[in-house]
Amino acid sequence: MKSSSSSPCPVPDEQRPINEYRALADSWYFRWGTLEPFEYFKPIGLMWLSSWLISGPVSAASFVPQKYPIEFAGWAMGGACIIPVLAVIRLYLGWSYIQKRLFSTKILYEESGWYDGQVWEKQPEMLDQDRLIALYEVQPLLQRMQVTIGACVVLCAISVSGAIAWHAWH
Repeated sequence: MKSSSSSPCPVPDEQRPINEYRALADSWYFRWGTLEPFEYFKPIGLMWLSSWLISGPVSAASFVPQKYPIEFAGWAMGGACIIPVLAVIRLYLGWSYIQKRLFSTKILYEESGWYDGQVWEKQPEMLDQDRLIALYEVQPLLQRMQVTIGACVVLCAISVSGAIAWHAWH
């Protein structure tokens, strides 16, 4: 792996962290993370409701809804949380990767696609710009995603543990 620090940036445009950030922010899936709160949470709710198409019948096969409504609902709600959590984790991983590239002092890149890895040290101006974007644009998104994942996991755990406790006590 060669390292260079010449003034003009030799990194191909599409591999520069600022351009990777812009591409991610403009992409269909990852743009979701940048939306206002209502627009951000709406797909999570829709995924959760759609997941009932799978978790509902699976839960009903284990707990007949007429006989065990609490157990059925708890397990179905818990199962329905899986797909939204996985979707937000994927969102988080993509933005986390971009944040690491923006914070890094060096850019790892490929010139020709032949796995001839190169390293270029960012100029101070580029590093400052990238770090500001990482800190003020990307970090708040990651924090919101962490809270979302945590809340979904807690809700899943409460619904499943509630169903287990209810079944054990009745």
